[in-house]
Amino acid sequence: MINYLIVSIGAAIGGVSRYWLSNLAYKYFPAIFPYGTLIVNIVGSFLLGLIIFVFDEKELLNNQLKIFLTIGFCGGFTTFSTFSLETFNLIRDSEYFLASINVILSIVFCLLGVFLAYIVSKII
Repeated sequence: MINYLIVSIGAAIGGVSRYWLSNLAYKYFPAIFPYGTLIVNIVGSFLLGLIIFVFDEKELLNNQLKIFLTIGFCGGFTTFSTFSLETFNLIRDSEYFLASINVILSIVFCLLGVFLAYIVSKII
């Protein structure tokens, strides 16, 4: 039960951080492109990679801190970071075909999901 609380607190902090960083980006970049989201996704991917590759692989994190930072904070900050890490791990494991499939399916079906939601929103 404590892990759910840890994830919730991390996700709340990650979500607020995402909101702050996105708004900060839009103060400096034109709104014609989703710079805020792009910056958040890049930063989130970097942070998740740093947490896993530096702290986790060297066993510098206990399990609860790892859950807080990865699933909680990074999950609340951006789920794109998880997608990036999982795709990188496939590439690192020489699973190039699976990495390509993951990228293609994620982009196509996530865009399709948004498109279908748009269609449904016009019907209801």
